[in-house]
Amino acid sequence: MTVPVRTLLRGAIFGLSVPFCSLAIAETAAPLSVIDWLDKPAPQARLPRAPIITTPKPLQTPKPIDEPAVTKSGSAPQVTTRPLGAAVPRNVGLVPASVTGMKPDLWAGSPVAALTRRIDALPELGLPAANALLFSLLLAETAPPKEGAQALDTLTLARVKKLEALGAVDPAMALAEQAGAMTSRRLFDVWAQLNMLVGTEDTACDALAKAPYLTQDSAIKIFCAARGGDWDTAMLTFGSAKALSLIPMEKLNVLDRFLNPDLFEDAPPLATPREMDPLTFRLFETIGEPLPTRPLPYAYAVADLRDVAGWKAQLEAAERLTRTGALPDNRLLGLLTDRKAAASGGVWDHVRAVQRFDTALNTRSVDAISKTLPPAWREMQSAELEVSFSTSFQERSNGLALSGSSARILAYMGLLSPSYETVAATLPQDLDLGPNDALLRAIARGEAPETAPTAALPRAIYDAFETPTPNLAWMAMAKSHRLGEALLFTLDDLRDGAQGDSQSLRRALSTLRALGLEDTARRAALQILLLERS
Repeated sequence: MTVPVRTLLRGAIFGLSVPFCSLAIAETAAPLSVIDWLDKPAPQARLPRAPIITTPKPLQTPKPIDEPAVTKSGSAPQVTTRPLGAAVPRNVGLVPASVTGMKPDLWAGSPVAALTRRIDALPELGLPAANALLFSLLLAETAPPKEGAQALDTLTLARVKKLEALGAVDPAMALAEQAGAMTSRRLFDVWAQLNMLVGTEDTACDALAKAPYLTQDSAIKIFCAARGGDWDTAMLTFGSAKALSLIPMEKLNVLDRFLNPDLFEDAPPLATPREMDPLTFRLFETIGEPLPTRPLPYAYAVADLRDVAGWKAQLEAAERLTRTGALPDNRLLGLLTDRKAAASGGVWDHVRAVQRFDTALNTRSVDAISKTLPPAWREMQSAELEVSFSTSFQERSNGLALSGSSARILAYMGLLSPSYETVAATLPQDLDLGPNDALLRAIARGEAPETAPTAALPRAIYDAFETPTPNLAWMAMAKSHRLGEALLFTLDDLRDGAQGDSQSLRRALSTLRALGLEDTARRAALQILLLERS
């Protein structure tokens, strides 16, 4: 049921572009980003046609069956059972296979315990192409694991928590809700906490009011009772939780101020708690002591995207989330060009440089563009937002006849954009792209250049396209309905490769290509060569 869930997302937040082919991943009709698909309005359902009424035919004597025996032995077949009334396991995911190219059995063959550990342990990837593939994995519509409904909840919870860790709060909420968070004890708490970050806590509290059994978290019970106006229940639960030490003292203190604001009018501000969760964050905001989000995990940055936050806070949050791939590029561009910079330094320099380049592009003046592009590129490099910048401006920059460093930057933008292959085919042969010129041009076409580079990482990329050596164990996983698990291993390897491990890079790129993720492999290689993150 992916179409109804699509409407739950409020500006869902990340970019992905992966054309698929080969044995493990089917080729889609055209590269389509997950965020593009999620942003599309859901098509209206067609009304069912009226049934065609026909005159029933007279009963006929059945003919004798002329077919071979249905079994070759008399032994009892293996039977799968489930308790009467138990829910039938269902597919879970926001994006269908027609968009991702991934079959629904993505996780089906993997032991759920090992799979969730692998998802939890996956480190921050730091490469836009890798982040894009990870979002595709986490949001793909997939069949339930063979281990049953409880295992399905366990896997869904791991997917939701990883999305939260990346700052993709809206998709995480939608995934949890699709999986039954409003009726599931295992999913409710994380879903309720996510609601706290985006200001829709009343939705979670309404669900809890209808089904109080959903949580054992006393703090959530107290908060929701108070939000619903049931102060007696809130105070009674607070007193019991305090007496029984059910809530940490730091959270008790902020709950006390939330419940009894008159008693603390002249009290000094509370210290920032050592352990933070979305409810605590929301409580501090409610008592008039909002906490800065910059030192907190990515998910908290989503709170600064709300209109109640200042523009500077919105800009800083948008840049953080764009770096993880959790915010669409057009959302960041919209904020950067929303109004004039209020000061100088930091994010204001980013705003000023991007706006000047944007204005120059509108004039189509080659001189103006040549003057404004290098400063804008330097600011985006300092913010590690080159891919987002390139994606936002590459199409508008097509056909510009620049020279010198501006021409080289424009070529880099094209190679970092989704149109890298088309751009590479039109690059002037006399344009010097730097020490990896031949490799960049060849990789964009999915080839290796005639001459192998000597530096370690460029040589690893060359080898992956000239003589690929995929990891055979991961390939075997993919053939055994464990493609998701295989790709998690590959992503971990790709991260190590991007940080300088040439052997891991060669293996990861080779495996991606063998699994049909050619676009991901090429974009990852181009990004490693151009972004200089290692």
